[in-house]
Amino acid sequence: MTNGPIFIDLEHEEPAKPEAAPAVPDLVPMEQGAAMQQVAALAARRPSKIARWFWSITLSLLVFIVSLAAWDYVNALLARSPILGGIASLLIGLLVFVLLVLAVRELAAFGRLRKLDTIQRQAAEALDAKDLKAARTVIGSLNSLYANREDTAWARTSLAERQADILDADGLLGLAENILMAPLDARAAREVEAAARQVATVTAVVPLALADVFTALTSNLRMIRRIAEVYGGRAGTLGSWRLTRSVLTHLVATGAVAVGDDLISSVAGGGVLSKISRKFGEGVVNGALTARVGVAAIEVCRPLPFHATQKPSVTGLVRRALTGLFGRD
Repeated sequence: MTNGPIFIDLEHEEPAKPEAAPAVPDLVPMEQGAAMQQVAALAARRPSKIARWFWSITLSLLVFIVSLAAWDYVNALLARSPILGGIASLLIGLLVFVLLVLAVRELAAFGRLRKLDTIQRQAAEALDAKDLKAARTVIGSLNSLYANREDTAWARTSLAERQADILDADGLLGLAENILMAPLDARAAREVEAAARQVATVTAVVPLALADVFTALTSNLRMIRRIAEVYGGRAGTLGSWRLTRSVLTHLVATGAVAVGDDLISSVAGGGVLSKISRKFGEGVVNGALTARVGVAAIEVCRPLPFHATQKPSVTGLVRRALTGLFGRD
């Protein structure tokens, strides 16, 4: 019999510390902008050669059949009633004329977009080579591009008065950015904010299936078209689709459409909203991705690359677009 305490050595693991415990998973996971992901995938996907051949042949066959049917119809109508046949011929002629006018407008739209690309490339080359003569050529191209724009009259006049004092390419193109591009950049940013606000609102409020995808697609198409108009590259129907594809293809290729970095945590309380309502969180994400597409469209359509000024911040655009829409932290 012992007089002291008895120690019994039990072989067991030490209890885990609280900080080593696994994190509790969120009950409502943050959405990843499914609507914008689908829109980008649909718009950026290039059809295969077989698909292009199929649709080209189908369209050609359809035009041939419609033309032949119209020809036979007009001939039969002329044989039965010359007056009715003449009216039908006149209407078909007017339709063909309208189609030709639309085709000319589409070609002109492609020409304007190519002009923007050319000026942007020349400006980048002038900046890289520090070529003052090339920079002055770019300024001349900008004056020609905006010659018929009354909203740029003051900026063009001010630029013409001050450009003789600038003796380096960086300073000259920087002056053009600050005087001529700054008002256009502000207008383009407002278009991005409006589109982001619309996409976020519809995603968060409308419960209908595919409503967010349709809204994201139409809002982004309209936003890109208006941004092109702001910078002088007004696009037609085909030109707008081609421009949209080029913007979204670039975003998909660089992975910029994927949700990442501080996109959600720093915009309108996205993390908090996602835990309160899954639709609210998805709305914030889709709005932010729309703003990201808008910034890419500005970079594509802007005739001068961003050099002396900073390009718009996605976070800042979405904060201004969604201020008061979902509340604040």
